[in-house]
Amino acid sequence: MRFLRLLPLLPLLAACSNMQVPEVTSVVTPYRIDIRQGNYISQEMVAQLKPGMSRDQVRFLLGTPLVTDIFHADRWDYIYRFKPGRGELQQRRLAVFFEDNKLVRVAGDVTGAEAGEAQAGAEAAGAARSRIIEIEPDPALKKAADDKQAEEAKKAEAASPAADTK
Repeated sequence: MRFLRLLPLLPLLAACSNMQVPEVTSVVTPYRIDIRQGNYISQEMVAQLKPGMSRDQVRFLLGTPLVTDIFHADRWDYIYRFKPGRGELQQRRLAVFFEDNKLVRVAGDVTGAEAGEAQAGAEAAGAARSRIIEIEPDPALKKAADDKQAEEAKKAEAASPAADTK
């Protein structure tokens, strides 16, 4: 009985079947989270690095490195990856090199910049994949090293005539 009551509506429902209904997957998209991995290193952080800094000072500025290789103990690698939910993967690399536990140079695609140059530096870093940054020696450290060498030379000269007289 019930079926007979719905029989007149059947041609109307058949006419609606030709309509194209949008698929649910094209209208509703799932939420995708932003994924951040590694150490975020900004240009301001790199600009604070000075030659002759100790490992502890570099660790204070940049954080603990993501990669410390036992075969290259004088090199720290900082790697940062950002994958937005919708968009392209962004990746930054920075390598910090030490000699005698003192900072010597920095290499990577994050460069040190002044506050006004941060935007221009970010665009340039995206264009150049890897860059080596030579850090000028600190004048005070250079003067101290020169003074030490002069003092050692004087001691050597004073010791050599004393050895000849004996």
